[in-house]
Amino acid sequence: MSFRIVRNSRFRHVFAQPSKRDNCYDNIKITKSSWDSNFCAINPKFLAIVIEAAGGGAFLVIPLQKTGRVDVNYPLVSGHKGAVLDIAWCPFNDNVIASASEDGIVRVWCIPEGGLTRSLVEPAVELFGHQRRAGVVSWHPSANNILLSAGADCKVRIWNVGTGETIAQLDHPDLIFHCCWNWNGSKLVTTCKDKRIRVFDPRTGKLKVEAMGHDGAKPQKAIYLRNGHLLTVGFSRMSERQYALRKESAIADPIILETLDTTNGVLFPFYDPDVNLLYLCAKGDSNVRYFEITEEAPYIHYISTYQSSEPQRGMGMMPKRGCDVKTCEIARFYKLHSRGLCEVIPFTVPRKSDLFQDDLYPDTLADTPAISAEEWIEGKDADPILMSLKDGYVPQKKAELKTVTKSNILDNMPKKNNQTSNQPSKIEELLEEVKKLKTTIQKHELRIFDLEKKLDSRTGGQMNFLKKAQTNNHGEKHLMPDEV
Repeated sequence: MSFRIVRNSRFRHVFAQPSKRDNCYDNIKITKSSWDSNFCAINPKFLAIVIEAAGGGAFLVIPLQKTGRVDVNYPLVSGHKGAVLDIAWCPFNDNVIASASEDGIVRVWCIPEGGLTRSLVEPAVELFGHQRRAGVVSWHPSANNILLSAGADCKVRIWNVGTGETIAQLDHPDLIFHCCWNWNGSKLVTTCKDKRIRVFDPRTGKLKVEAMGHDGAKPQKAIYLRNGHLLTVGFSRMSERQYALRKESAIADPIILETLDTTNGVLFPFYDPDVNLLYLCAKGDSNVRYFEITEEAPYIHYISTYQSSEPQRGMGMMPKRGCDVKTCEIARFYKLHSRGLCEVIPFTVPRKSDLFQDDLYPDTLADTPAISAEEWIEGKDADPILMSLKDGYVPQKKAELKTVTKSNILDNMPKKNNQTSNQPSKIEELLEEVKKLKTTIQKHELRIFDLEKKLDSRTGGQMNFLKKAQTNNHGEKHLMPDEV
């Protein structure tokens, strides 16, 4: 009678192999902010990294193929007046990215094809509403132009980016740590400093479910799984790091609750809904643990841990459509080092065959919205559109981000400090000043010429003789004390 000790799984032999330094990104002034954020966002075209910048907030946007040492004068996205705290690429347009900042403003940027050639300071859209810093941004998974932001004013705002209007406002009693949409974007889960987990209707802001989460006072996070369950990470009263699987209808009674270790770093969950893989890492840690989630007990199965010698300051995960199916790459992480390096770490399943592996690559999230913003606002829900990776991902040409400016929005926009267009600019003022000085000099030259003629007539030509005498043999002229 045989007895299987090791659980049979197609991901049992997954391994991570860091890329060579030439294939990574170096010489980056990575932000030193203590905010619990990834500070890194990736799509199949660009890598975005929040950096340390003087005089306001900024982040880098680098085309993926431009690996190696980043020039110190590389163009930045630098329109924020406060430090950038979070960034998120639009899932339906790889050239559009949203950013949240300490200045309380959420901005949406359009990155030109091929990357930046000069610093970008003018956003496509500015979303005003938060009274204090904005620390979280996240796009809707299936509806176009729907964005959420969370701020230190204890409010989550749902935006229609196309019009700049707030669709709903979700009030909280304390600082918001994390927000996550469910599979089709009909619900929203948040975690808060009061240790409670809340589920909202994002259209109306109505609270649907509320319950106690992890017991520890440190930040906790919650994400939706594809089947509707919640995966939470947090701390116990004894500062032990934990993860838990919960039903939405019984959040307070977790299906499972497991302890990982006892350290201070806040866990960041990365979830692959295609194959139900979970990756856990934390700022300050030097490892990535990964698990497989199944429908049978014990539900979350530990696979392995990627170990390294350098701790991470942030971490980003490539969408599945950006992975290399030819090498059986099932995930790719971008790890931010404190010493200015962004390290690329592919996770690969070893396979002998070069054929497309259907079991590793079921249909994944496409870059096409299922519904429009207006349809979602009116109450329609739709699952995300899926695409096959069998023939590889071919990016399609996307329409430019279009916004509709309404008069009531402009009326509610805060006034800016810069001068109006009717007033002359500083350059025009300088040109006018130069023009006046030239006129004055011409008048003085004419007056001097008249005075010299009068003086010459009175001295009988002696003035001209004296001027010639001041010229030496080399043709150099010695000026009189009163000459210019």
